[in-house]
Parts: sequence; structure tokens; C-alpha cells
Amino acid sequence: MAREIVIAPSILSADFAKLGAEVEAIDRDGGDWVHLDVMDGHFVPNITFGPNVVAALRPHSKKVFDTHLMIAPCDPYLEAFAKAGSDIITVHAEAGPHLDRSLQHIRSLGKKAGVSLTPSTPESAIEYVLDKLDLVLVMTVNPGFGGQTFIPAQLDKIRAIRKMIGERPIHLEVDGGVNVNTAALVVEAGADALVAGSAVFKDGDYAENIAAIREAAKSGVAA
Repeated sequence: MAREIVIAPSILSADFAKLGAEVEAIDRDGGDWVHLDVMDGHFVPNITFGPNVVAALRPHSKKVFDTHLMIAPCDPYLEAFAKAGSDIITVHAEAGPHLDRSLQHIRSLGKKAGVSLTPSTPESAIEYVLDKLDLVLVMTVNPGFGGQTFIPAQLDKIRAIRKMIGERPIHLEVDGGVNVNTAALVVEAGADALVAGSAVFKDGDYAENIAAIREAAKSGVAA
């Protein structure tokens, strides 16, 4: 049976002067989830926003808030992001020594738990926490900035993780350089959730851009 593809526009590429309106726009124009990239200037070389901004955006959409924490340590902030309205909270396998504990904590807060891997981290890092996951996020660029070029070598990792997941109800998400040229590649490799920033927000026609990515992804499903 064909997997349903989720398109999750990343507000990292949105106009930060009007984030509420931007979230409303991607909701209205066909985005399935709202992807929230949280960066601390420590784990990654950029700073974005914290739980207060997530809370401020929450009334602007009823769509899933897909919160990607590129912060270290992450554990002290999990409750704050849960209370702010995140639906999925994804932490990095590289961000702390106790990944299993972090995932348990997220689920204890009533949220779905995700883990993300940077390009240099092998899929084996998540082998022993699969039973605590609702989502795996494969970074296909080095985290920290939008607009980077897709790293093709990550396709093998996506395939390996899809095999590891098997029949488990775990989303396999890809973030980094996803556009109409790469969407089919990552879906064919096994992804079912696509984060797109620049490719959605590039020219203001969000509906057309989201639709184009979704259409491109369909050829990967067919493959």
C-alpha cells in the first residue's frame, strides 16, 4: 500500500517579521505539518527561537506542530516546548548522553517522540530506541542554516532506516535541500515526511510550491 506523504513547511525560511501570518498561510495553502526549527547557537551555529514563540504561534494553526530541537542539552527544555503546544518533539541523538531517557520524557509529557541524525551519524545510533519512537528525522544537510545543498549520500541511510522501521508506525522524515528535484529521491528511499523551507517560501506562492513538491514526491512512491 502506498505511503501517504506529509509535507512539513519549515518556518526557518519564513518572514520572521510576520510569523503568525506565515503559519496561517502554509496551513491554508496545503502544508500538512508546521515544522519548527529550534536552534541554540551552541549545538548548531545559529539561533532561532524558543518555546515562547512556539506558544505565540500555536493559535495560528491547528495543524501538527513538528518541533525539531537542535539544542544541547535538550532535556531541561522538553516540558516547556510541550506546554507551548508542540505535537511532535524531536531531539538529536548527538545532543546528549541519555537518548532513551529523553524520549521517555517526551512521551511522558503526552507528546510524540522523534530523534534526528546529522549526516555523519550512522543509523545504528537509533537501533535500541526504536520502540520509543514516533518519528525519525534524517538530516540531508548539516543542521544550522536553511538553503543548503542536499547530500546524496544520505539516501543510503534513509533506505537503511526504512528497513529498520519495518512495519512499526514510525514516520521517516527528511530535512535539508528538499525540493521538486529531490522529493522523489527521498520518498523512493523510504521517507514519508518531507520538510521544505526555501522550496516553499522562495517566491511567495506557497500553495503552488507545496503542490509541486507533493506531486514530485508521488513519483517516488510509484517507484
